[in-house]
Amino acid sequence: MITEVYFVRHAHSVFSLENEETRELSEKGWRDAEKITQILFQENINQIISSSYVRARQTVEGLANLLNLEIELDPRFRERDLADRNHHFKNPEEAMQKVFSNPAYKFPGGETNLEVQQRGIDGLRDAVKKYKGQKIALGIHGNIMACTMNYFDKKYDFEFWKQTTKPDIYKLLINDHFELVACERLWKEELLRT
Repeated sequence: MITEVYFVRHAHSVFSLENEETRELSEKGWRDAEKITQILFQENINQIISSSYVRARQTVEGLANLLNLEIELDPRFRERDLADRNHHFKNPEEAMQKVFSNPAYKFPGGETNLEVQQRGIDGLRDAVKKYKGQKIALGIHGNIMACTMNYFDKKYDFEFWKQTTKPDIYKLLINDHFELVACERLWKEELLRT
């Protein structure tokens, strides 16, 4: 039996480290979230799970309202802590490349890629077990999404993470042995321009 999981990377939100958990979608983010709703409505979603962070929840909120479904919050899908909140990176992308190239490395107060991946996989495994054979929309963040997908296939790496967009949708087909059978990107670049 196949369980379909739709990783929904949140739409645009103005960056603010101090408000990491509570920052909301930007005006553009809300417009893109409407497009997410339209795309996923066609997929006949049965369940909606989201990171506990506001921007991820808001990205799938329209779909939940349209389908009259509750959003199940799971903090395991929250974004990774790259470092302690008061740690400043001169080049954040370089820092990200470092943790992807060395999955066991962590900056002070941060998480390793392996820790982030384990957290994501634990949440995903529980969701697939609980909603076996169903279609699950999952509001998530870019970094934990890439780390979780990397568990199934190493091609989901730093370069993959860099080319993902806000928002983004990846449809994963997962079998009874918790193996990735197929993965398809549903968010198309032309949608970003409209």
